[in-house]
Amino acid sequence: MGPLDQFNHLFNFFAPAIAVGVLLALLAPLFYGRGRASLGTYVQAAINSVAGGVALGVGLWFFGHDGKIASYAAMLLASALSQGWSLRR
Repeated sequence: MGPLDQFNHLFNFFAPAIAVGVLLALLAPLFYGRGRASLGTYVQAAINSVAGGVALGVGLWFFGHDGKIASYAAMLLASALSQGWSLRR
């Protein structure tokens, strides 16, 4: 497997975490108001994406392969918790 194939596999593994992290950061002002965020939108998206990626990595390690619904549920929970943490006052 060449380096381009490896990059493609890694990107496709982390793409759900990146998409959920960015969407959470962009949609949070609609639900919580603009004055509530203590961090910028880009920082929130990065923190959410990293938290989701770590959850997916732990799911890969625990189950031995990716694509399990439990891993995606853990990704959503980790992203939601990190978004809640970044909206603290």
